[in-house]
Amino acid sequence: MRVTQELHAQGHHNIVAKHPTTFEITRASQLTLRGDCVVAVQATKGLRELSAEFKRLCRNDGSRILVQLQAAGISELIEGRGSHRLTLSHACEIVVRKSGFISDRTLMIHSDKAACDISRDLIKVLSCPMTRVSVRITVEL
Repeated sequence: MRVTQELHAQGHHNIVAKHPTTFEITRASQLTLRGDCVVAVQATKGLRELSAEFKRLCRNDGSRILVQLQAAGISELIEGRGSHRLTLSHACEIVVRKSGFISDRTLMIHSDKAACDISRDLIKVLSCPMTRVSVRITVEL
């Protein structure tokens, strides 16, 4: 079984994507340099708005979750795992984690990439506020 959710976001001049264990997509419009895990702002959805069926599949320890970021013809695919402990309830933030830590902001755990692992070509594009980012999240069980 497979369910996909799509959302859109924007780049921002303070995107540096240097965090070694997470990356984040946020509905917030402002970003400081301290937010070194953020890769996109002004997202059209937070975790809370994802479909019930999508969340149900994510809440399975055997689920595989894929996040595809695409902007200006550059694409990056990130893979991680779901968990029965996910709440997927945060209204503003979507966080991908290399670790097994879970909070209401967590989309997936045991990711194969964090912010610092994302292509620097893509990050350069995402550091432009005019950049439109397409985010496709797929869960497979």
